Amino acid sequence: MYEPYTSAAEDPFLITYTHQLEEPGNLEITTKDVTGKSVGGNRFLGSAVEFEYGIKAWWTTELYLDGQATARDGTLFTGYRWENRFRVLPREHWINPVLYVEFENINGADKSLLEVVDNDGEGDLTGPNSETRSEKKREIEAKLILGSYFKGWTFAENFIAEKNVRHAPFEFGYAVGVSRPLALAARPDRCNLCPENFQAGVEMYGGLGTHEHFGLQETSHYVAPTAAWTLANGTRFTVSPTFGLTETSVGFLLRFAVSYEIDQFGRAARHLFRNSGGGQ
Repeated sequence: MYEPYTSAAEDPFLITYTHQLEEPGNLEITTKDVTGKSVGGNRFLGSAVEFEYGIKAWWTTELYLDGQATARDGTLFTGYRWENRFRVLPREHWINPVLYVEFENINGADKSLLEVVDNDGEGDLTGPNSETRSEKKREIEAKLILGSYFKGWTFAENFIAEKNVRHAPFEFGYAVGVSRPLALAARPDRCNLCPENFQAGVEMYGGLGTHEHFGLQETSHYVAPTAAWTLANGTRFTVSPTFGLTETSVGFLLRFAVSYEIDQFGRAARHLFRNSGGGQ
């Protein structure tokens, strides 16, 4: 029997995945946003609206709807992503593997920056929307997610492989993170400002080239302290100032997110469907 990973508050990462999956039947809605300005480009806001649903204790699925707005260039919808994560081991171990598979149908104007692979860099963010939106990106992305939970600390490592379904080489990237709540013991009463409702951490991520040119040469890398605050009603706020470490990286990005979890959404939806006569 699968034992879901739980913690006093959600992990604060915005790029790195942990081995935590959504509780079966729960639906979490999140808006993930990133803003920045590349050299030679205009300031932009990239957004992804995420719908995460727990199907089983070992299986979580997510749908992303992406869009962006660029100063003096316009606003547009850039595509969607369908993600699935599968937990491999049924119980908690010192290290817990999760397999991740995602199909992306986005265009070249996408600026959500949910991962960095190959030689992704600030040069990819400078083209006008009228040109970049015509570039189609139908890609399969796979990740090996490794997560550990030790004395209140969460450790996560991701290895990323991505491939365009029609052409281009295999592209690789990584993300790693560590976090901890400000307090481990949860109070019996509901509160918003309890220390256990706050999480702090840091993550690092970047590209690793392709299968032909694997390595760190001319790749972008970022380090990002991150903090999250979870309210008693299930709303979570996350903020992460992000600093580029190489010449090809964007110098500074600001990431922020707002999440809301609906407990047992699946059960309520099935109940409503039956009562409306849809099950007849």
